[in-house]
Amino acid sequence: MATKKTKKGTVVAGPDFGRRNYIILAIGVFLIIVGFLFLAGGDTTISPILLVIGYCVVIPLGILIPKDKDELPHVDLEKDSAASHA
Repeated sequence: MATKKTKKGTVVAGPDFGRRNYIILAIGVFLIIVGFLFLAGGDTTISPILLVIGYCVVIPLGILIPKDKDELPHVDLEKDSAASHA
């Protein structure tokens, strides 16, 4: 979970999601919506499959997969270690 400092010095925690995570979550939501539409239409074969894939596979993948390495913030270890020794 990412932490961000605000102007007053407080720390705000939020999800550490990247663009890829939001795309995967959107695919999961789409599968769930389509599954409920099939369920409303009376199809009891494909709708549970879509709902289980959406809820149990795609949404957890979107949450658990880490950010792309391109989106990770750069941390200068030499600068951080020098500041902690001072």
